[in-house]
Amino acid sequence: MEKYHAARKDDRSEFQRDYDRLIFSAPFRRLQNKTQVFPLPGSVFVHNRLTHSLEVSCVGRSLGNNVARDLIRLDPSLQETHLPEIGSIVSAACLAHDLGNPPFGHSGERAISTYFSEGNGQQLRHSLEHVPGAWEDFTHFEGNANAFRLLTHQFEGRREGGFVMTYTTLASIVKYPYSSRLAGEKLKFGFFLSEEEVFKKIADELGLIRRNEGRAGKDAAAGMLLEYVRHPLVYLVEAADDICYQVMDIEDAHKLRLLTTEETTELFLNFCDDRRRERFREVCGVVHDVNEQVAYLRSVVIGLLVDECSRIFVENEKRILSGTFEGTLIKHLSPRACAAYENCTRTALKKIYRSRDVLDIELAGFRIIHTLVDMMIKAVMSPEKAYSRLLIDRVSGQYSIHAPTLYGRIQAVLDYISGMTDVYALDLYRKINGNSLPAL
Repeated sequence: MEKYHAARKDDRSEFQRDYDRLIFSAPFRRLQNKTQVFPLPGSVFVHNRLTHSLEVSCVGRSLGNNVARDLIRLDPSLQETHLPEIGSIVSAACLAHDLGNPPFGHSGERAISTYFSEGNGQQLRHSLEHVPGAWEDFTHFEGNANAFRLLTHQFEGRREGGFVMTYTTLASIVKYPYSSRLAGEKLKFGFFLSEEEVFKKIADELGLIRRNEGRAGKDAAAGMLLEYVRHPLVYLVEAADDICYQVMDIEDAHKLRLLTTEETTELFLNFCDDRRRERFREVCGVVHDVNEQVAYLRSVVIGLLVDECSRIFVENEKRILSGTFEGTLIKHLSPRACAAYENCTRTALKKIYRSRDVLDIELAGFRIIHTLVDMMIKAVMSPEKAYSRLLIDRVSGQYSIHAPTLYGRIQAVLDYISGMTDVYALDLYRKINGNSLPAL
């Protein structure tokens, strides 16, 4: 693999190659048919996982470029390092941040987790308890950890695997740099047991600080519990995602008439000082389309949040590098921006995420994913049965469905299902239940 890369000659940096590999990859293309928040578009186009990831990447690039510019201004010698590449690194990591999410948004994650914690998967606990961390991987299934797995996983029987990404880009998507065994009540973690050694190698190579040097698990057999401080660029990837999903969900809700124009403009104007408010009034005197007015305000808010998060990162650089910075960049916004952001969060929770359309897609998605996981796990548990063979034969050879361990076979099932698009999962669900047949 390495000899082929060495033979290539172009002006792209390794970080720019990361971005290009992601853009041209099949998992990235499949994001166009995965739910972000609202059901996939009918007469009104709203965001899916693909458009969301592209927008997050653009915002991430701006954040990275701003931070690089300001840090070089403070110390011009940094111009000769890789610091000017921060924008490229963050934009690539932003493209990858949602690759591991299953169909149907967060309901897909919950469906997988609760299959093991509340559903038929509970009976597998005893069979997995001899592998420390395996049960937690499944009961706390996490899209972030699944993205890291997708980008690094070495397929069974092959030397090549994953995306051949740089360590820096890979580390920049791990928001929670510890395994499921340390997830606790937060239910968030950065990598599965199967990728623990991969992350350790990356973290040690990059010099990430260990939080729990010398700390062992409750069970001596569990060995050391890995926990590192975040890679500094994780804060920029996280901020780009926070900015985009909050602001763009508000704009989508306006297009779908879940929020009135007055409610939407007021939410966005709360971020603005008197000068920006006056500028908005001038724009409204020229642009009369309300959607365009909202789009203008959305761009103002994103620009303002990008500038604030860039400033916060630079001002707290030493604390971020030492691992003593607490919370997200968004949590450290100026009082005006922080209050406006929290108001958007409250409104989104009340009027968007609990709207009938959103709840309906989550209910349907939950049932579809739950059913597919159940049937596929039964198949890999009893592969000798005729119906099991039919199901297993549908699975692409890229998935290690015949792995020697139960943990590995379950992971292969979750790899297969989480890689599906919403439409593919729905189609398979209908066929398995006999509600539809292929065209004859």
